Amino acid sequence: MNNIKNLSLFGICLAFVVIALGAWTRLVDAGLGCPDWPGCYGFVVFPTNEAEIAIAEARYPTFPYDINKAIPEVVHRYFAAALGFLAIIMVYYSFKQNENKNIRRWTIGLLIFICCQGLFGYLTVSLLLLPIIVTAHLFGGFTTLTLFFLIFLMSGKFDILEKMAIPKLKTIAGLALAVLLFQIFLGVWTSTNYASLACADFPTCQGTYMPEMDFKNGFNLNQEVGPNYLYGLLDNPSRVAIHYSHRVSAILVTVVFLILISKLWFSNAAPLASTIGILLLTQISLGIINVVYVLPLYVAIAHNLVAALLLLTIFTVNYLAWKK
Repeated sequence: MNNIKNLSLFGICLAFVVIALGAWTRLVDAGLGCPDWPGCYGFVVFPTNEAEIAIAEARYPTFPYDINKAIPEVVHRYFAAALGFLAIIMVYYSFKQNENKNIRRWTIGLLIFICCQGLFGYLTVSLLLLPIIVTAHLFGGFTTLTLFFLIFLMSGKFDILEKMAIPKLKTIAGLALAVLLFQIFLGVWTSTNYASLACADFPTCQGTYMPEMDFKNGFNLNQEVGPNYLYGLLDNPSRVAIHYSHRVSAILVTVVFLILISKLWFSNAAPLASTIGILLLTQISLGIINVVYVLPLYVAIAHNLVAALLLLTIFTVNYLAWKK
């Protein structure tokens, strides 16, 4: 049991790293830093000298080699592969140590899901950053983190959690998780469609509270990619619709979270109320800073990581509310 617990804890930490690296890759526009998969221009790592670069560009003449984009892509791929290797080890120990059937099933499910993530990684490149595929891949990163976290909770006895049961908060806990998942989807969709800076001012958007928006094209899941989708193809009203939806949804999330916090405050899980409040305030602040200071790299990465922390915290609330 301890092996699974320790491995899943390591998996949580590694999944955070992979999410950060995925955000880094996305933010520096390195999604096509390697136009093939799983290698990079046909190399195991990436070209490093003039001869290798010449070979790489001969193989992929429509994708000029840029080492500053190849490095983030390759680093992200190898860390993601490490998650898969870790999942294999967890499945091995779940059988070797005769873990209970639920943990065994979840470790197998985790491995299968990570394999699917690898497939989406391949499709991300082969379909030239098609937004719906990239969105599924990024959203899958959050799901992978949550699966590691669930296995961690199931594989150990946590006395502090045993004292924090909150069965009366099932409805608001479930609602909080639903609106957060929707908000994460909108955030990912904003990123994959290069709409993060569609509104360059705050709290207004392009100087007004009701800018011109095109929701039909902004949320068209069957977009064409052209030669590729790097830097996006949507017009400004479409990107504004996406960005503005993310902002409005953030208000909904805040309202639901404040209700949840008020109920948690007078329950056995009161410490989680302050945790959610701090993370929520941090996330809102990072979102505003991203707009005002034109998407600083490390702030934008932090915005992704705090979203992941919020997800685990709200998942914990649901775990306590629904656990029998």
